[in-house]
Amino acid sequence: MIVLGCNGFTRVSEVFAEHFGAVGTDRHYLLGHDAGAALLVDGQLVAAVEEERLNREKKTTAFPINSVTWCLDQAGLRFSDIDLIAIPWNFSAEVLDRMVQDITAAPMPASAKMALLASIGTLFTEVVSHEAILADFAARTGFTPDPDKVKFVPHHLAHAMTGYYLSGMKDSAFLISDGRAEVFSALMGEIRDGRIRVFDESTIGAEFSIGLLFGAITRFLGFVPDNDEYKVMGLSGYAEPPSPNPFVEHFVHLREDGRYTFDRPLQTDNPRSLEPLFEEYFGPAQDTVEYKSRVAAAAQEMLAVVTNHQLRALEAKSDLNHLLFEGGVALNCLNNTPLFEGSRFDDIDVSFGAGDTGIVIGAAVRAWLDHDAAEAKLAPHVTPYLGPEFDEATIEQILREFGDRVGWTRLTDAEIVDQVSKLLTEMVVIGWFEGRTEHGPRALGHRSILVNPTFPDIKDVINTRVKHREPFRPFAPLVLEADASKVFEMGRKTRSPYMTFDFPVRPEFHDVIPGAIHVDGTSRVQTITDRDTPRLAELLRRFTALTDVPCLINTSFNVAGEPIVCTPADALNCFLGTEIDYLVLGNHLVTKAAPAV
Repeated sequence: MIVLGCNGFTRVSEVFAEHFGAVGTDRHYLLGHDAGAALLVDGQLVAAVEEERLNREKKTTAFPINSVTWCLDQAGLRFSDIDLIAIPWNFSAEVLDRMVQDITAAPMPASAKMALLASIGTLFTEVVSHEAILADFAARTGFTPDPDKVKFVPHHLAHAMTGYYLSGMKDSAFLISDGRAEVFSALMGEIRDGRIRVFDESTIGAEFSIGLLFGAITRFLGFVPDNDEYKVMGLSGYAEPPSPNPFVEHFVHLREDGRYTFDRPLQTDNPRSLEPLFEEYFGPAQDTVEYKSRVAAAAQEMLAVVTNHQLRALEAKSDLNHLLFEGGVALNCLNNTPLFEGSRFDDIDVSFGAGDTGIVIGAAVRAWLDHDAAEAKLAPHVTPYLGPEFDEATIEQILREFGDRVGWTRLTDAEIVDQVSKLLTEMVVIGWFEGRTEHGPRALGHRSILVNPTFPDIKDVINTRVKHREPFRPFAPLVLEADASKVFEMGRKTRSPYMTFDFPVRPEFHDVIPGAIHVDGTSRVQTITDRDTPRLAELLRRFTALTDVPCLINTSFNVAGEPIVCTPADALNCFLGTEIDYLVLGNHLVTKAAPAV
């Protein structure tokens, strides 16, 4: 069985811009961002890639024509070979009815209701309805799918199945929380033998979305929602939350069954409606780290209170001992570790596809299992390295196209490890490009920038001279899984392969890896193994032998505002446009040519 998962809409950004003013920091695209495709063949995930890596438009909402084409080419398939197409949205007629009912019941003037209904009608008929999606697919691919072979999977169920599949298909309780899906923003339930049960009494409507509220705070602080929430998370480490916290004491109200409400429901047509209230809580907005970090710390504490409340209810409703946490809110790694440590669950998984990058995988899995539930006993080993790769001949061809701007030497794996580990003993920045592109929002060692963490000012060097981004942004250390508990206070976690958990650094290592420690004494950790990243693991092992330092800084190979590099040409352009010192491109060690005199 061949299943293609597909997320992205040709006109969704245009419609949101025209009808909702969603541009710049007023952006609030609720669907289609992180467009991409995934391909499942007989239950095996053989390919997955985000469209942004190929069209070079960060957080793109575009129909994923490049991703779909690449996935099929990677597997040697044609459109006619596809058995099912899975879409991780289900805007059915019933969903439209619910949206209309919510608008008509909202406390707003009749004229505003009519305008909003008209905008929602355009969005539905031209972009997200089943008929619009099928027409979009046909127009962009030239292939007209059989409607009976297209499965529209509710968005949150796609999230749940992503976590289920990527964690080894274990029976699990799940919590899904994000901005919004079709009409909800959060739900919980459990998966047994591949079958989902939703605890309907605990679902949260979009008008009380903690994800959208966090996005509204992101906008208020001058950042772009649906994109920069991690900046708010990073800023929260620079301050303690106010006491009392107005978000917790006045704005959020906890209800039974893990539900919660807000003092004022969110307004779909006015994403800035709460900003006067934020200024009432914290004073007039100021463009300072002190002000922003105080608001961020309050928001971070509020997020923790809400998700803990949901998890207490989930613990009472399910007797399963494994927890899946998925959706955009689950990418808040600062929240994930204490959330798990305070729970009764034996373990928690937050996948590399927890945000909307991964829903193409979950939709494909749901369609596959619905077709043949007996296959649910399979538990394939899945890595995040699912995207394009390039052989040495292709790399050399592209290097030659860059002419006299670079020099390079082709080396063996052992020579790469030896030379790069020695280079990293100094204060140098190395671009590391190997194998298949990672899936998800974080570089995991195949499209990474690597740096020695022993230099206290290395964060300033990378932020200013390489990444071109805000100076408060922290960096993540990678560590061998076997060494993680020696360096970090891992608690009940033994691994963190996808940078989805944050841990305190043990006091004895504060002076050893200062460049990889955030201001609050924690690090967003990536644990690696020989099984998943053998050459990178050997590099770290060799570096540790030379320095007695068990970590390297790993940050994504890109600059601010651009997607992570995908192709050798992307890597070379980033290398030449920044102060990266060396580039490992497959088995080639690349340097910049000396400027002409």
